[in-house]
Amino acid sequence: MSRVHELLEEVGLPGEAAGRVVITGRDPVLPSRFPVGEAAASALGACGAAAALLSGVEQEVRVDVRRAAASLLGFALQRVEGGGTEFERLERALIAPYECRDGRWLHLHGAFDHLAAGTCRVLGIRDRDAGDPAVVAEAVRRFYAQDLEDVLAAERMCGAMARTAEEWAAHPQGRLMGSQRRVEISRIGAAPPERLRAGRATPLGGIRVLDLTRVLAGPTAGRTLAWHGAEVLLVNSPRLPNVLPFVVDTSHGKRSALLDLDSADGAARLRELVCGADVFVDGYRAGSLERRGLGPEDLAALRPGIIYASVNCYGNDGPWAARPGWEQLAQTVTGVAVDDAQAPPRLIPAAACDYTTGYLTALGVMAALYRRETEGGSWHVRTSLVQTAMWFRRLDAVCDPAAATGFGDVGELTIRSPSGFGGLTHLPPPVDMSVTPPHWELPTVPIGTHPPAWEPRQPPLR
Repeated sequence: MSRVHELLEEVGLPGEAAGRVVITGRDPVLPSRFPVGEAAASALGACGAAAALLSGVEQEVRVDVRRAAASLLGFALQRVEGGGTEFERLERALIAPYECRDGRWLHLHGAFDHLAAGTCRVLGIRDRDAGDPAVVAEAVRRFYAQDLEDVLAAERMCGAMARTAEEWAAHPQGRLMGSQRRVEISRIGAAPPERLRAGRATPLGGIRVLDLTRVLAGPTAGRTLAWHGAEVLLVNSPRLPNVLPFVVDTSHGKRSALLDLDSADGAARLRELVCGADVFVDGYRAGSLERRGLGPEDLAALRPGIIYASVNCYGNDGPWAARPGWEQLAQTVTGVAVDDAQAPPRLIPAAACDYTTGYLTALGVMAALYRRETEGGSWHVRTSLVQTAMWFRRLDAVCDPAAATGFGDVGELTIRSPSGFGGLTHLPPPVDMSVTPPHWELPTVPIGTHPPAWEPRQPPLR
């Protein structure tokens, strides 16, 4: 049974649809022990098969492993004309692994200013020393790794101790995640079946997606749905920071609005948008939207038939569900970054968990839409970065990082498009479909470019 077949059956779609998916090429493309290019290609192929099922038209889906692997670094392979080779530096001394007092390693992640300030408080260093790796290393060496992980979590900061796969499997959060699927789909409410709009030109034509996510995994899910024709409205908070290269890479095909959910008007407007939506993607910490009355069951009552997708780092249940996390931390805790007591832990040189989790989330959403069409109901789709990392470890292949082929001529993989940031060279959708080829109707734009409103529905094609 192929990986695509397994994924389709896991989300409740007919596995035979994998028979029209062709994956070419093989790993290693990236210098990693894990075949992450092939994993991403399988997730993308399953998305294509799901989109083909929703289109109602038999068609071939093709994914090349080199293009799939490149998509795991999409933010780094894009260029704005006249803007140099990068938008901003993403590296900081507070985003790195450090050795602790007991010889164990812990990965810090002070990505945003408030996380950097809080991490400095925990470490007992001045904010102005946050960019000095030597000062940070000396401060970290005063802590035992488990103690530092615990205090960072208590202060709602980001950081995780490096574990082996066996240690993660014995951890309460790891045990729970080990009992769950890569994509969890459950019915959360009753609703009559809803058929997709007749005469649509794309698989998801007429589907409206509210995308309340930022950084990479959640926004990638919304972008994937957009390339299959969904109307995606990205809603960010004016209070929360973002990462510009990630915004540029994952906002293709979307309109982008700002809403302050802490204000009565903002929360009321979001509920109005929910009433016109088919899909709601939640990238907030577990429990954050529930406290605002915007959790899965709340929205299923407000809009029967909603597909609610939850994306986070450590899983949506268990003692770590509400912890903030990032790509690097998912790799660090699950054993992906630890190889035979290697020091320091070595990460996959790509945002492999983030992007692949985004593809898996989009797959789950399309599977839920398929089931809504045939069975009715409101549905909850759940994915996490650690689930994806654990899948990488389970794959029946081990690669030699030294044999990595790389991307070759990156220019062959990119296209040029206008954007709200200027002329942009970027990766196109890494999936080919013979009848409904994935594409984006809208250019990527800065956050808050549009009003928080749905576009008027277009009459169906005849």
